[in-house]
Amino acid sequence: MAPPGLQMNEALRLLQNYEESGRGWFWATNAEGRLTYISETVAARLGKSGDGLAGTPLVELFDGSAGESERQRSLPFLLTRQSKIDELPLRAALEEEECWWAVSGRPFYSEGGQFQGYRGSGTDITAQRRSAEDASRLALYDSLTGLANRHHISKKLETTLAAFSQQDRSCAVMLLDLDRFKQVNDTLGHPAGDELLKQVAQRLLKIVGDKEMVSRLGGDEFQIILPDKDDRGELGDLAGEIIASLSQPYSVDGSRCIIGASVGVAISPFDGTKSGDLIRNADLALYAAKGNGRGRFRFYSQDLHQAAEDRRVLEEDLRDALVRNEMHLAYQPVVNAKSNVVTGVEALLRWNHPERGPISPAVFIPIAEESNLILSIGEWVLRTACADAATWPGDMRVAVNVSPIQFANEGLPKLVMHALASSGLPPERLELEITESVFLGDSSETNRMFEALKGVGVRLALDDFGTGYSSLSYLQTAPFDKIKIDQSFVRDATVAGSRNAAIIAAIVALAEALDMETTAEGIESLDQLDLIRKLNVSHVQGYVYSKPVPNANLLEQTETGAWTIKPSGPARQRNDRFHMYRKVGAIHGNHRYEVVIRNLSATGALIEGLLDVPLGTQFVIDFGEGQLATATVRRSVKHQQGVEFEQSLVSDGNGGLCTRHRVSPYLIAEATKRIATTLELPAFSTVNDWKKD
Repeated sequence: MAPPGLQMNEALRLLQNYEESGRGWFWATNAEGRLTYISETVAARLGKSGDGLAGTPLVELFDGSAGESERQRSLPFLLTRQSKIDELPLRAALEEEECWWAVSGRPFYSEGGQFQGYRGSGTDITAQRRSAEDASRLALYDSLTGLANRHHISKKLETTLAAFSQQDRSCAVMLLDLDRFKQVNDTLGHPAGDELLKQVAQRLLKIVGDKEMVSRLGGDEFQIILPDKDDRGELGDLAGEIIASLSQPYSVDGSRCIIGASVGVAISPFDGTKSGDLIRNADLALYAAKGNGRGRFRFYSQDLHQAAEDRRVLEEDLRDALVRNEMHLAYQPVVNAKSNVVTGVEALLRWNHPERGPISPAVFIPIAEESNLILSIGEWVLRTACADAATWPGDMRVAVNVSPIQFANEGLPKLVMHALASSGLPPERLELEITESVFLGDSSETNRMFEALKGVGVRLALDDFGTGYSSLSYLQTAPFDKIKIDQSFVRDATVAGSRNAAIIAAIVALAEALDMETTAEGIESLDQLDLIRKLNVSHVQGYVYSKPVPNANLLEQTETGAWTIKPSGPARQRNDRFHMYRKVGAIHGNHRYEVVIRNLSATGALIEGLLDVPLGTQFVIDFGEGQLATATVRRSVKHQQGVEFEQSLVSDGNGGLCTRHRVSPYLIAEATKRIATTLELPAFSTVNDWKKD
């Protein structure tokens, strides 16, 4: 056995080799916690030598900014208590790189038992820590987009709702589904689809801001949590902003992609207090938004459960609608803005259900697209429109809408030729209206389709221009004959401060430069018509001239030659009014009356059911589901009252209106009880009382 001195030298050499290998290092302090020894390898990492660090407090080797964790704060505590240190993870005080050490140490004492300091060791655990962080990130975050994943956001929602239920706070949830994303995958491939999802995530984060509240659930589905949000006006604006942003063109690997988005919104506690209930109801709202034409948002309401079942039944009925002759075409005139002469009409599909009556195209067209019925229905529309137009005197054109699904069908040009040939209609009298959503990318297939259709000799119109997909690039090559200005630009164009008129003027200038006609859609008031004329829009379509008419009426109007229509309508644009027969409650004092809303706008309503109500009387209109609106009587004639709302209603995302806020049923009951005991106002006579008398 070697002498003790040789053994000591051998041990020192082994320790030196261990230090130089970088797998570990040693340190020692005095009783004040200042270094008396540190391995040169670690000192070099810190930019100093071992001698240069002598006398430095041990705690200064570690990053104070990373010291917010419980373990980091425990180092000074352990040193003060003279406790042993076991594998304590600490971040090195390095600016250029991230480095973590596991530090261990033991206090040592003099023969008399007096504390002398610490002797310890350390190992580099940076790689292990990064691996653990990566594993944790994969467990909580989507590897593609970096957003929270389904598991993480579900836990976040559960904890948020649990906390908020104790504090009477609200929380909104949005579910998003991308429209036409499958076409990107099918056309450009899955790598392009993945890149597109990354860009979608970036746009969502830019709008929402809080990364922890935005998640990708999988595929093309996303979820957003919005704590303390219940204002449906604000939520509707946010949903609209998200839809508009996600609908702007994307650039992916040199290709231009266009998709859209639909949004469903549910709000706790009104639409559910548990995570599962809230998500289910938001999903139901999303389904309704997609079913009403996509590119929309929808708030959850209780009637959506019945609506979902109704939609399923409608799909079944739609399959037999053509065979049963339940569908017909109506034609809305397109009028020369200067001469008031009808130059053409747009063919609009109508479905008269044998039990439910007229079904809105906004309802059944999306069903037809999803159920793959749009090709057969579209073919019937094209053939019927051509056959009808061939019987009209003169050279009046007929416009037929072509859905993106029809446009993607390579057999479309042949179908158009057959419809023209069988009807005898000259090709130049047929105008195909195509929306901007067909421009998924500037693909050769799209260009070939345009060339084929123009080869047939028909006219092409760009429909709904300016609704979110607009790009000047495709106007350079796509052979359009007309641009149709979407009615969203016409609406509010006459309102002071609106920029819509300037936008319309720019579209007209662009069309004129490209030798294209322009048509403004949705013109309903005379002031809108005057503005459109001043802006040199060439053609007008809207109720100010005519609603859609059956073919028989059209033939009557054109028997004597040119069809001229004198414009008529309200002098000025007014808020949209929804004609209806809806029973609601009208609360006045301690009385609640059942009344009927005959028409409704954002700012007021026409109600009936009470007799001779004085002007200025205030009611609380109860629309149900916690929707209360304070209203003042501004007009009163016998059993009808025109009321003005104290706060305007907002869009419900489905073409209707709703209140900004909702009131808990418990608060309603409490308030009603309090009013009943503190306020006594005379009751009004009702229509039923009048009928009894």
